[in-house]
Amino acid sequence: MEVTEAKSKKAGGARLCCICNQRRPVLKRPKTLEQICRECFYEVFEEEIHQVIVGNRLFKSGERVAIGASGGKDSTVLAYVLSELNKRHNYGLDLFLLSIDEGITGYRDDSLETVKRNEIQYGLPLKIVSYKDLYGWTMDEIVKMIGLKNNCTFCGVFRRQALDRGAALLKVDKIVTGHNADDIAETVLLNILRGDIARLSRCTAITTGEDGPIPRCKPFKYTYEKEIVMYAYFKKLDYFSTECIYSPNAYRGFAREFIKDLERLRPRAILDIIKSGEDFRIATTTKMPEQGTCERCGYISSQKWCKACVLLEGLNRGLPKMGIGRSRAGDINGSDHKKATKAGSIVKSIESKQCGSLDF
Repeated sequence: MEVTEAKSKKAGGARLCCICNQRRPVLKRPKTLEQICRECFYEVFEEEIHQVIVGNRLFKSGERVAIGASGGKDSTVLAYVLSELNKRHNYGLDLFLLSIDEGITGYRDDSLETVKRNEIQYGLPLKIVSYKDLYGWTMDEIVKMIGLKNNCTFCGVFRRQALDRGAALLKVDKIVTGHNADDIAETVLLNILRGDIARLSRCTAITTGEDGPIPRCKPFKYTYEKEIVMYAYFKKLDYFSTECIYSPNAYRGFAREFIKDLERLRPRAILDIIKSGEDFRIATTTKMPEQGTCERCGYISSQKWCKACVLLEGLNRGLPKMGIGRSRAGDINGSDHKKATKAGSIVKSIESKQCGSLDF
């Protein structure tokens, strides 16, 4: 990120903002490399998001919309900007903040304090839903049982479902999340590396879940993470900047570093990866998962049980790896071996491995 006072000189004097040509630039946009002043940055940043919202018809007047709020930079900027645009352009939306308390001591409890301040600052009602209430487990308890290797699998699955359940409690029409261009580019790369055809086919969509109970929108789809940080910095927004204490070994982190390296070499790389993801065509012979409902909890699922129920069953049985992979015989003995064998057969019957091919 380049935030400077732009002290370089032209032949006739100080360099001026390339948009208004009146004020001195204070930053170089990572997305376009334009040197612009603070006021013009605010204007183009907000206008680009407005055009994404209008161009993709993300909302209808009168809709109730829940903003997924973690207290981090993305969701804080999203809450602020969407609240401002809603008033400025008369979207007619009824906005709410929706937070998920995963139960991570020293991280989520602190970030939720930020969200509570945002509730007052932006005048938006806040709803907090906890893993403990929904699943009977906190992430601290899960990590104590599973360790640090696969904890992000549990958290990601539980959080996605918790957002939907929280949104249902608020009776909203849509959920908006702060996923930015960097996040989406990372997801495209991850799905290619995993061979996850089903997710690859939808991960670049600006609105997902339209065939489900509550659609999700990503107004920041084309917004660079660095520009979100700049906006929050210049606006002096109140946000929580500490990384999750359980995420340093997350698989996504490796994709993130690769994307950052590409961006340093060529800033357009992020948008180009998103465009590539949008242009992928799935072979017509590829069998895609058919969406149904979980027989246990009623949540959307392509299997008999949804992933959350599979993981929860493993935790409650004392076999936390049940929903992740089959236990090795060398790790268990006696009755535990029988339990694991049975668990393995359950997992095999309710989960299927994604496979398929891509047309370029």
